[in-house]
Amino acid sequence: MPHRKKTATLFALTVFVLLGSAATTIRPANKFRNLKVLPQDISEQRLDSIMDTYCRALKVNCDFCHKPTIDLTGVAPANGDLDFAADNEMKEEARRMMRLTIDINKTHFNFDTTGKPGYLLNVISCNTCHRGNPFPAHE
Repeated sequence: MPHRKKTATLFALTVFVLLGSAATTIRPANKFRNLKVLPQDISEQRLDSIMDTYCRALKVNCDFCHKPTIDLTGVAPANGDLDFAADNEMKEEARRMMRLTIDINKTHFNFDTTGKPGYLLNVISCNTCHRGNPFPAHE
């Protein structure tokens, strides 16, 4: 009988730990926090592809717009994790540029027949003005 109690307790504890860890690590599919220009239902693959395009066009890394995660003591951890959802001036400027690009493509290029959402249009892109520079090139 005591062996049964130990086994049942161990089993219950194992289930509890597994459910607890799963609840804290599973993110609902296609749910990102704080997307203000890109659609909420964008796939992770598409979001990563768009962000990679921005990084290449401006020759920057993710930390150009995304700042380090800050812990409760106000210190950024040494692991270099970035807080992708947090707003800052650079992200707001990037959003403004994204809206500008979408507006130019919709207004000046007839893509209504393609059915593609504005964020997929690429006649005018970041590279049009930035040409591999973090800030737009001026001539």
